[in-house]
Amino acid sequence: MPRETFKPLLCVVFLCSVLGSAHAADAPKKRAIALDDLARIVRVGPPVVSPDGQWVAYTATQVDTKEDKNQSHLWMVNWNGSVRLQLTYGKEGASAPKFSPDGKYISFLSSRPGPAKGSQVWVMDRRGGEPQQLTAVTDQEIEGYLWSPDSQKLLLTLHPKAEPDAEEGKPPAPPKPIVIDRYHFKEDIQGYLRDDAWDALYLYDLGTKKTEKLTTAKNVNEENASWSPDGAWIGFVSNQDTDPDRSNNTDVFVVAAKPGSAPRKLTSWNGPDGGRLAWSPDSKSIAFTQGAELKLLEYSQAKPAVVTLDGKVSYPAATLDRSVSQPSYSPDGHLSYLVSDDRSEYPAEVELAGNDARRALTEPGTVASWDAAAGHTAVLYTNDTAIGEVYALENGALRKLTTHNDALMAELNLVPTEGIEFQSKDGADAHGLLTKPADWKPGSPVPMILFIHGGPNGQDAHSFDFLRQFVAAHGYAELNVNYRGSSGRGQDYAKAIAADWGHKEVIDLLAGVDKAVAMGVADPNRLAVTGWSYGGILTDYTIASDPRFKAAISGAGVAAPMSFYGVDQYILQYDNELGPPWKNAELYLKLSYPFLEADKRIHTPTLFMGGTSDMNVPILGGEQMYQALKSLGVPTELVVYPGQFHGFTRPSFIRDRYERWLAWWDKYLKPAPAAATTAEVKK
Repeated sequence: MPRETFKPLLCVVFLCSVLGSAHAADAPKKRAIALDDLARIVRVGPPVVSPDGQWVAYTATQVDTKEDKNQSHLWMVNWNGSVRLQLTYGKEGASAPKFSPDGKYISFLSSRPGPAKGSQVWVMDRRGGEPQQLTAVTDQEIEGYLWSPDSQKLLLTLHPKAEPDAEEGKPPAPPKPIVIDRYHFKEDIQGYLRDDAWDALYLYDLGTKKTEKLTTAKNVNEENASWSPDGAWIGFVSNQDTDPDRSNNTDVFVVAAKPGSAPRKLTSWNGPDGGRLAWSPDSKSIAFTQGAELKLLEYSQAKPAVVTLDGKVSYPAATLDRSVSQPSYSPDGHLSYLVSDDRSEYPAEVELAGNDARRALTEPGTVASWDAAAGHTAVLYTNDTAIGEVYALENGALRKLTTHNDALMAELNLVPTEGIEFQSKDGADAHGLLTKPADWKPGSPVPMILFIHGGPNGQDAHSFDFLRQFVAAHGYAELNVNYRGSSGRGQDYAKAIAADWGHKEVIDLLAGVDKAVAMGVADPNRLAVTGWSYGGILTDYTIASDPRFKAAISGAGVAAPMSFYGVDQYILQYDNELGPPWKNAELYLKLSYPFLEADKRIHTPTLFMGGTSDMNVPILGGEQMYQALKSLGVPTELVVYPGQFHGFTRPSFIRDRYERWLAWWDKYLKPAPAAATTAEVKK
């Protein structure tokens, strides 16, 4: 059952060059990574380049162990990296930094105390001074905002509040029943979706302080808005089918930048057109991404596309069979995207009227986000041994701008991750990543964890992964396999598992294990399998297909898809990929073999985990499998995390999960030595 890609706090931030010119003999002795380092890692946010290209703003997030929460603040670094400034402080934090187009101000979202409660847009003079609250939106939540090109207006994306704010000095009003009349009625984090729960665009005039709805559209989501460089138009993405809940048919729309304007649809593909929008410098066309048809909803590989204001669509780099995102135009009209390609993600310039895509960064790694202005491009970059930091991308090379994790990285003995390739038993070519303990020696197999990524439409990539380093520090190897269904290998590779879950993916995963064993890295008698989300689902499928695993941990998984129809957020996928259960019951039963055949197939001690507030893959899936194994007498345990969604946010719970993972693996892969016999004691 395809689920959002998730590997908790694994691909967090990035590293730095460290030791200078000191002699090796004088260098401090490095140590293995430890759980306490989770709270020391600084997660650097996406870069935002100033209009003149001389500064880069970003957020830096770190764990506050006393408050048991993450704390984000706004920072700024100049283009040569010589000046780094922290701009915000306080417990409320800051997010979504932006420069005003005139370059005078920096804005951000924060719920810090001010004239209006809740998260508001704040602004500060770039030269310094106290931030001032700019907006006063009280009846809705601000989901996002953009400056107009003339710096006179803000474009706000607003979402209705579930409950009105309590008046000061009065207790909150008692909750009301949630009345639902929607096909798609629940979503993780958002919870139950009311009939008025739509994102809409509003214009906020900085002079008059007046907020007015931009478009005449009702009961549709308006997302990913982008202002044309000339300020005349606003592009956005919306599904405006008769019942938008029943399709993935988003389109690119354009509307005049005036309150109450009627939007005009530019695209017509019966599937997803959208993603992040990028206007051409002449304001005559918009770059976007186009996905696959509805039946391939969870396996869609986004391709580059451009539409003109009169609705003519073209396809740059037409033969590029890789998923792309985050389009960006250069001032001279060259178009680039981020490309997800076989364990890396990099910027590439696409040929507007041809097939080519020219990779702008050749070294393995992951560019998670990027921004450009005035000919300067900043990227958020990570690789296997580098926590994420902001870099300048210049002529195909990286120059580091931020150093938030340098001190920590200088202490740590980090191990490399190598790419491996192998053939599955049905002849398919699969790729993966293998991380060995620091003290591994050829001819000395070690216990190994097969950790399965979620999605399935995601990939394990060359990026900093706390778990890989953590397990290596404890004597384990970790194997990651980009099984069929993953991204980075093209549309056919991704769609190969549609309506056929737990089959080809398992074949690929087991082939990866065989490869690690044949390499002499993995001890065939000490193997464990673990995953979260679709990785948890595949953990259930894997232990029901192969008995050799001595331990398993299934997080946020499900092994009986029929029991999740109408329970999770994936109703579109059920109806269009599998069909409703009353029409295709045999397929649902076939896909439920870990649960329905648990008595014949599963003997592996398995730990199940999940959050009580997860509506992506509700904990019901783990509860069912836990109960099945408990009834059968197979060693099992269930760990429930109160108030957590699909992706955990409470730092103490994230740490607890690592501790329990390690304890479960140690229990079954590293048993304590047997007690010495009397004869051995006498010796």
